[in-house]
This record gives sequence, structure tokens and C-alpha cells, in this order.
Amino acid sequence: MPSVSTRRPSTDSARINLRTSPEAKALIERAAALMGATVSSYISQTMYETSQRVVADQDTLMLSQADFEVFISTCENPPEPTEALIELMRLSR
Repeated sequence: MPSVSTRRPSTDSARINLRTSPEAKALIERAAALMGATVSSYISQTMYETSQRVVADQDTLMLSQADFEVFISTCENPPEPTEALIELMRLSR
């Protein structure tokens, strides 16, 4: 399962252009100023962190304790392969 990197973005740069409402722009500028950051660095860091959470949410599978125990048990004691599975494996060679 891929994991989300917790490292900061590199110092290399790539451009992203976006349009927004004047209200959103003013709010973003205010938030950046409150954080002592430039608008560009504030947007970049905020979107990077948000993107990490979105990707992690999609890459993470949550199981109940009972389902987890069934999963582990099946991994540790796999069932015998069926004829259909054996045939499928023959076809995939």
C-alpha cells in the first residue's frame, strides 16, 4: 500500500495558476499575514498538507477488530486453492 510522504516539498519549484473570488483572496492574504508567510508559501504549504490528508484517507483501509482478525487469520491460514484459481494461474503464465 503506498504511503504518504511526511517530508516537506522540495525547494525546486513548479507553477500552479488559479483564480479565486476577491473574498477568498482577501481571506487567504489575511491568513498568510497572520502566519507570517507569503501568500504563495501559505497556499503551497496548506494545499500540500491538505493533499497529504486526502491521499492518506484514500490509501487507508479501516477495519473493525473482528474484520482485522478474520483478515489476519486468512493470511496466516489461507484456504486451499480452488480448481478455478488453479486454472486461472495456469492461464496467467
